Amino acid sequence: MFKKILIANRGEIACRVIKSAQKMGIKTVAVYSDADEAALHVEMADEAVHLGPPPAAQSYLLADKIIQACKDTGAEAVHPGYGFLSERESFAKALDEAGIAFIGPPAKAIAAMGDKIESKKIANEAGVSTVPGYIGEIEDANEAVKIAADIGYPVMIKASAGGGGKGMRIAYSEQEVHENFDSARNEAIASFGDGRIFIEKFVVEPRHIEIQLIGDQHGNVVYLNERECSIQRRHQKVVEEAPSPFIDPETRKAMGEQSVALAKAVGYFSAGTVEFVVGADKSFYFLEMNTRLQVEHPVTELITGVDLVENMIRVAAGEKLPFTQDDIGINGWAIENRVYAEDPYRNFLPAIGRLVKYIAPEEGPKGDGKVRVDTGVIEGSEISMFYDPMIAKLCTWAPTRIEAIDMQIDALNEYYVRGCGNNIDFVNAVMQHERFRSGNITTAFIAEEYPDGFEGAPLSDDLRTRFAAVAAVCNAIEVGRASRISGQSTPQVLPYGPDRLVKIAGSEHAVSVAGQSDHWLVTIDGTEVVVDDAWRPGDVRFKGTVGAGEITIKIDRTPTGYHMSANGTKVDVSVLPSRIAELSQHMLEKVAPDTSNMLLCPMPGLIVRVDVKEGDSVEVGQALAVVEAMKMENILRAERKATVSKILAEAGDSLAVDAVIMEFE
Repeated sequence: MFKKILIANRGEIACRVIKSAQKMGIKTVAVYSDADEAALHVEMADEAVHLGPPPAAQSYLLADKIIQACKDTGAEAVHPGYGFLSERESFAKALDEAGIAFIGPPAKAIAAMGDKIESKKIANEAGVSTVPGYIGEIEDANEAVKIAADIGYPVMIKASAGGGGKGMRIAYSEQEVHENFDSARNEAIASFGDGRIFIEKFVVEPRHIEIQLIGDQHGNVVYLNERECSIQRRHQKVVEEAPSPFIDPETRKAMGEQSVALAKAVGYFSAGTVEFVVGADKSFYFLEMNTRLQVEHPVTELITGVDLVENMIRVAAGEKLPFTQDDIGINGWAIENRVYAEDPYRNFLPAIGRLVKYIAPEEGPKGDGKVRVDTGVIEGSEISMFYDPMIAKLCTWAPTRIEAIDMQIDALNEYYVRGCGNNIDFVNAVMQHERFRSGNITTAFIAEEYPDGFEGAPLSDDLRTRFAAVAAVCNAIEVGRASRISGQSTPQVLPYGPDRLVKIAGSEHAVSVAGQSDHWLVTIDGTEVVVDDAWRPGDVRFKGTVGAGEITIKIDRTPTGYHMSANGTKVDVSVLPSRIAELSQHMLEKVAPDTSNMLLCPMPGLIVRVDVKEGDSVEVGQALAVVEAMKMENILRAERKATVSKILAEAGDSLAVDAVIMEFE
C-alpha cells in the first residue's frame, strides 16, 4: 500500500480524498494556487506544494509541476479528483513514465471513454443502446446546422471532452445552433483545452440516470446500483439521489450489466460512471462514461456502505476488490444537494465573495438517519471567480426516500451562509415540491416548475405564524436585554404588548408575549403559540419548537426587525409599537433608479465579446454581449427593441456586478 499520495485537485473533493487517505494511514500532499493558499484542503493535508497563479491553466492544469511536486515530496501516487486533469490521458501516461501511480483508470480507457465521440463508437460496437446523433468531429457552425437538420430538432450541442455542464447547449432551431455552437466550443477550450464538438438528438422529457462502477486490475468489475440526477439547471446537476425512484430491479440489472460490459471492453479499472438518458417507458440510451470519481458519489456510498475513494486507492495499489456483485445491495435512501455560490433570485447568476459567516449542519447520526457534509470551505474562505462555484455537498441518508428528503429540509434550514449568494433556499424549495416528492421528475423539472425564475417558496399560513411568533419572542428578548443595559429593573416575567404589531409579507398581526428564559407564550391575533428556544441576541439561527413542531429559522437583524428564512422562504419581518407602525405608513418609499436604458453586467465576470456596435438597432432576444464567469459563458440578450447609443465595455474587460456594458436610446 502507498505511504504517501498527492491530490491533484482543490476544494471539497481534495478534502474528501484526504479523509479516506487519513483513515487508511496514508500521508497526503495538497497542491494549491495563489487563490487557495489558505484553503481547507491545504490545511488538512500533511504537506502542501504551491503551483502558480489562480487561473487553472497556470496552476492546477500544469502536469509537469504536479509530477515535480510528487518527486519533491516522495508521493508515490496521485488522486486526480474530478475535473482538471482527472480525464486527461496524457497526464496518466506522464505519471506512468515518471514511475508514479495514477489513482484512476488506465490511460487507454481514459482515451476511449473520456472522449464522448469515441466512446459512442465503442458503445455501439459493444451493443449498448445509444442516442441518435452524429458520431464525428464538427468543424464549424454551418456544418453543425446541416447535421442538426438531419437529426431533427431539438438537438444537444456537446463538447467532446466536456463534463459538469460545460460546453453544452440545447438548440431548437437553426438560429440557436448558430448562436450556441461557438459559445459551446469556447467553453470547452477554456475548461478542457479541447474544442471538439458533437451533436446528438435531445430526448424530450428525459431522466438522467447513471450507473456507478468500480473495477480492479484483475478483471473484476462491479456496478454499485444507480443514481438519479434529473434535477439539473443548464445541464449542471443540482440534486442527486440513490437509488432512483423510477428504476425497477429488471431495468437496474440491464443497465448495470451493459455498463460492466462496456467497461470490460476497454479494460477498465478504478471508479467510473456510465450515464444514461432514460425514457418514460424505461428505455435507456448511453450518453457518456466519466472515467473518474463523480461529484455525486457520496449517495452511492451511503446506500452501499462502500468507500469509493478507499477502493480506488486499493485498486491503484494492485489489490483485488473485496466484494463481488452479489455483495452489493441497497440500504435505505440517500439525497445530495449541491450548495452553490449562485443567486437563484437573480436567475442563478454566479456569486463570488468571502464567506463572512459559514455554519454547516452538524454531521453524523440524526434519528434513524444521518447527515453528511462534503465541503472545501470554512468561515473566512473566499469563493473565487476562477473555479467551480460549489460551496458544499449536503447529503442525507434515511430508511425511506421521504425521510431522507425531510432530513434535507431540516439540514438546509440549519445551513447559514453569508458573504455571497447561494442556492440554499432554492434546493430547500425543491425538497418540498410535491412533484419532486412524488418522484415524477425529468431533466426539465426546473425549467417547467420555475419558468419565470425563482422567487422563494410560497409563504404558507403555518410558516407565517411561526415567523411572526419567533420575531415577537426575539424582539421581547432584545427589549429585556436593553432594559438591563440601561440600568432599569427587569421583572422575572416579561409581559409584552398588546401594543406591538408584527408586519410580515403585507399583513399585520397584533402580538403579545409572556414568559421567561427559554419558554414563551405568544398571542397572535388572539391565538396562542408556545415557543421554546434558547435564542439570544446575536444568534443567527433560531432552533427550537414553535407550536407543534421543531424548526430552524435563519435570522438577520434589520433596522425595524428581522430578515428570516426557512423552508426555502425568506421574508422581512418588522416588530413595531403600534404608534410607530401607524406613522411608518406615511414614510416615502425610495424609488429605484431607472436602468431600463442600460445593459448591466449581471455578475462579476469577463467580457468575452460584444456583438453590437454604437448606432445598431437591436431586436428583442438579440445577443448583445457574452460574459464569462466561473468557466461558464452567459449570453446577454436585448429585452426590448432599441438603438445602441454608447458602448462602455469591450472584450477582455473584467466587470463588477451591475457595471454598465452599454446604453440605449
